[in-house]
Amino acid sequence: MTGAWTIALVVLAVLILLALVRLLRGPSVPDRVVALDAVNTLVVASMIILAVVKKQVIFVDVAIVYALLSFVGLLFIAKYLGREM
Repeated sequence: MTGAWTIALVVLAVLILLALVRLLRGPSVPDRVVALDAVNTLVVASMIILAVVKKQVIFVDVAIVYALLSFVGLLFIAKYLGREM
């Protein structure tokens, strides 16, 4: 793995940790939902970078499926929260 890809993965890992802190300590439920969406997006970006580094297309396929499932899950959460408020 080259240095640039390693730096990119480390930066994404730090951003995931910061988003997890917001997810755990968020002042409101909508803030936590946004943090969860940010974590999911950063994980998908990490998978894409790993696909480029490892030259494996399967990581891209997994990232696409993960992104779609994450999107649908967050839609259900948003619909539930919209009814509650």
